[in-house]
Amino acid sequence: MPMLTCWVPPPRISPLRTPWPGKALEISSSPQALGRRRFLTYLVAAPALAVGAQLALDAEPAQALPGLPSLADLGDALILAGLPTAHLLVLEVTEAGRVVLQLPRVEVGQGLTTAMAMLVADELDAVLTDVDVPLSPARPELLFGQLTGASNSVRSLYDPVRAAAAAARARLVTAAARRWDLPASGLRTQDSRVYAPDGRSAPYGELAVAAASVLVPAVSTLPRPAGQQRLVGRPTGRIDARDIVTGKAKYAGDLDVPGAVPTVVLRPPTVKGTVRSWDGTAARALPGVLDVLAIPTGIAILAETFDQALKAKAAVQVSWNPGPLDALSDADVRARLRSGTAPFVVPPLLSLSLDAEFDFAFVSHAPMEVLTAVADVRPDRAELWFAAQSPIVSQQAVAAVLGLPVDAVKVNVVRAGGSFGRRLFADAALEAARISRAARRPVKLMWTRNDDIRHGRVRPASHHRIRATHALGQVLTYEHRVCTVRTDFGHGLGEMLTAAGASLPVGADAFSQVFFDLTQELPYELGVTTQLLTEVPLDIPTGSWRSVYSGLVRVADEVMVDELARALGRDPVAFRRSRLRDAGARAVLDKAAQAGSWGRPMPAGHAQGIAFHAEHRSSVACLVEIDATDPAQPRVTKAVVAADVGRVINPRGLEAQLLGAVTDGISVTLQAGLHLDRGAIREGSFADFHYARQRHSPLAFEAHLMPPSGPPGGAGELGVPAAAAAVANAYARATGTSPRRFPINH
Repeated sequence: MPMLTCWVPPPRISPLRTPWPGKALEISSSPQALGRRRFLTYLVAAPALAVGAQLALDAEPAQALPGLPSLADLGDALILAGLPTAHLLVLEVTEAGRVVLQLPRVEVGQGLTTAMAMLVADELDAVLTDVDVPLSPARPELLFGQLTGASNSVRSLYDPVRAAAAAARARLVTAAARRWDLPASGLRTQDSRVYAPDGRSAPYGELAVAAASVLVPAVSTLPRPAGQQRLVGRPTGRIDARDIVTGKAKYAGDLDVPGAVPTVVLRPPTVKGTVRSWDGTAARALPGVLDVLAIPTGIAILAETFDQALKAKAAVQVSWNPGPLDALSDADVRARLRSGTAPFVVPPLLSLSLDAEFDFAFVSHAPMEVLTAVADVRPDRAELWFAAQSPIVSQQAVAAVLGLPVDAVKVNVVRAGGSFGRRLFADAALEAARISRAARRPVKLMWTRNDDIRHGRVRPASHHRIRATHALGQVLTYEHRVCTVRTDFGHGLGEMLTAAGASLPVGADAFSQVFFDLTQELPYELGVTTQLLTEVPLDIPTGSWRSVYSGLVRVADEVMVDELARALGRDPVAFRRSRLRDAGARAVLDKAAQAGSWGRPMPAGHAQGIAFHAEHRSSVACLVEIDATDPAQPRVTKAVVAADVGRVINPRGLEAQLLGAVTDGISVTLQAGLHLDRGAIREGSFADFHYARQRHSPLAFEAHLMPPSGPPGGAGELGVPAAAAAVANAYARATGTSPRRFPINH
């Protein structure tokens, strides 16, 4: 296919350097750097216009020293890792007039498909309802460009998507100019049509075939300046909202794959227990039961309906081997974490010191849609359907389990009803593949809520030890020591960091250490500051939970900052403001404090709390008001959030993300945690895993979005640490206590 050169702006990420085969890379927001980058677009001659965007990297000047990159944050690393395959992002305009962006990410309820449709429609001058954003199946050729996580999707796709849409628009205009024998510069685009000065117009569908033959567009292929965007920044309803509420939107459990039979798994009473012996005779005799078979994680029951399969579980006679954690309970885990926490360096000498220790419980991701996967495994090939945040790694894992070549396994990515990091792992898909192979038929596997809470991935429990020293009203040192149960990063993130040139320490904790270093930065000037992570290996399934380390580290930090302010006789907002490092952060804090009427009189048992967090090139402040007149049943009555995420694509979607973050913060701070009892997770449903319900939601919620301050930052996980910490600080002020274990009512 012909290759075309089109100049467009590069991804706007911070200065960093990396070794590259034959080249050195420097990505910078400085104008001087823009001339060293170029996008290549390619065109497929077909009954549709197809455009991809590739970032080609020119050689760096001689002063670019070789060596590993100094990455500013995790998002920079992930963007860098995905650059070599940016050209495989494909946008099509069909003869039917549909604009189709094949999205190499998964929609998990975060509204990503709507944001991408807005970018395409804005740059292409298309009607938003003409844009379709289907999810791409696993594409190994994308390498590190198909992982959904770390609040990185909009950051990494913003420029490539706009570049592809701008290239398509230029070709459509050129095709129309040739049809009408008019100068292309005199034509304009609007509402999915090209218009001539004399009033003639042609819809994009009519021009698609001719546009596919345009090698060199007659007009610029540069994306529009931000000031000319018409949709970006406008509150917009989700493009799939009607489909979701009417049931037209298809999740894995809704798919009608020929021959796929409902399947459930009977699991052991303890984490990672195994089958010792079993007898499925009675279960097989029940109505509708098609098969009962053993797999590594339990006993699979296949039936004509899920109801029949679930009822048959009770008829299986099984004896279980104990799991690896059978001797452990919560107290044992806490003891291991405390003994594994690194010591402080600075002794509390010749100054005043403030010491605190915090414990955070295990937490389930608990997405509203339970894990479901459809698998059709044949002797020489396999096809699966499930919601995959890391589909390439999932495809590789399934191929390894089945002993098939990777190219013999197809993974279809399906939308998900929530994730929060849970669907980075393909646990259900791997089980479904094993069952389908053993049963020699397609299966539709559904995990129950009990399955996922008791046997699924959990946010690791952690222990935190913090010491701050101060004298004469100044903070001299701030040391934060973190010890967590080891987080499993076996979903491809580690390989992405390696591809980005991140320097990985040797050992099992390597990826965790790099992730921690790239995400944890205290936003305050608190003297000499150190933050250290250690991990305890424990044979329990763990995974990234919303905001990963920040949901633990920054909560402890913000509680500590409140207590430092109190020790120094300072107002919590004024103290934070005096220590924040940049004006943008102070503006966000000021906005939340002003909008939430910080400091207003509150009745006894009521209080305000505030917290700040910066990550993903974004920042947020959250102010909450709490009614803790009954400390065992506190209620957050109001939440005010101010956020600066650079350029906001869809304000309505961002507001929804921030409200969800507040709900998460209320939940894991006040009441939602897991207990480990002799190797078994005690909780099994929302009846005892006490996530916030409607009666726990704030009676009033406000989201204040700051004016655009640059290219888009990350927002999906941003609000959780600030919300959780604000709730903790409000509870502390309302009750006169110093919370040290979370959730507080655990």
